[in-house]
Amino acid sequence: MTLLLVALGAAVGAPLRYLTDRAVQVRFGSAFPWGTFAVNVAGSLLLGLLVGLPVAPWLASLLGTGFCGALTTYSTFSYEVLHLGRAGGRPRAAAYAIGSVLAGLAAAGAGLLIAAAIA
Repeated sequence: MTLLLVALGAAVGAPLRYLTDRAVQVRFGSAFPWGTFAVNVAGSLLLGLLVGLPVAPWLASLLGTGFCGALTTYSTFSYEVLHLGRAGGRPRAAAYAIGSVLAGLAAAGAGLLIAAAIA
């Protein structure tokens, strides 16, 4: 049953990641990977919230592992850092890498704080 819940969450998270990335890139251009940045920070916030709330294991599997796991993307983030660096934008690549990690940690921390406030 857990595998099915993870798959269902991923079936929603992966297309949402793709659609969000496309929408953000169309709006803000493709010079900087804002779409991946946005989904990774949003996923970190949601995961922090889920970890901080007393949720049932089935819901953690559906939303945490499935949805957040498919929504966020470390592989695309890594590729984009390398691509920015190879395109001559090493400072931009470093800023993206450091900014993504810090923003993700801050978002996860904010999710925990929100969970503590509402639980």
